[in-house]
Amino acid sequence: MTKRQPVHCHEVEKKTRELLEERGVTIEDIAEIVYQLQSPYNDALTLEECTHSVDAVLTKREIHHAVLVGVELDKLAEKKQLSEPLQSIVEMDEGLFGVDETIAFGSVFGYGSIAVTSFGYLDKEKTGIIKELDTKEGETVNTFLDDLICSIAANASSRLAHRLRDQQESLREEEIRRRDEEQRIG
Repeated sequence: MTKRQPVHCHEVEKKTRELLEERGVTIEDIAEIVYQLQSPYNDALTLEECTHSVDAVLTKREIHHAVLVGVELDKLAEKKQLSEPLQSIVEMDEGLFGVDETIAFGSVFGYGSIAVTSFGYLDKEKTGIIKELDTKEGETVNTFLDDLICSIAANASSRLAHRLRDQQESLREEEIRRRDEEQRIG
């Protein structure tokens, strides 16, 4: 038996980004949510910084894996390829299901308490593209995707909050980049 080789992280990240685009979600859509979350705390914040933060979050393996699993389950539900009663539960986004939130929530811990509380807020408030995904009617199933976008936006928001504090403390750009690289592990 031959030993399987792991899938390269660049390939997994590329597929993650393709799936988001295929499902109608742009980096800019997520960046707008991040801007709404962080602009009250940072008058100088730009949408470009939010976009960069979303891009940085999308380099994390935990995010890749969560998106790959969640979107695949949504797509299988659209094709009616899940077993009952799971098919009906996912298809109707059953309110007490919770597995969709659990998968998405699992990927916020790497960015700390700001990400955790932001995730809860976004899951409850359903703003921007999250609301569009959550209320989309027809054959499209976004049971997992809306929560995954909450997670990505919450992580990007927390990342920005911590970078702002680093800048306020006059940390050298080299040290900020090192901290950022450490956050990307996982």
